[in-house]
Amino acid sequence: MAEFAVNNKIYLATKISLFMANYGRELIMGMDIRRKDKVKKTIEFSKRMKKVQEKVEVVLRKVQKK
Repeated sequence: MAEFAVNNKIYLATKISLFMANYGRELIMGMDIRRKDKVKKTIEFSKRMKKVQEKVEVVLRKVQKK
């Protein structure tokens, strides 16, 4: 439960949770892994992850300079 709380906390510096920074989405409990359109969803996920990581990098660089 502690790990769940830490991973889902929205941090002031980045404005997103650690889970979002690592996986590009919010944690969803009980998801169905047998979905169709896996390739399309995988491509969308990778694009979303790249955007999230770019945003986090910019914010972290600003914080690092301070």
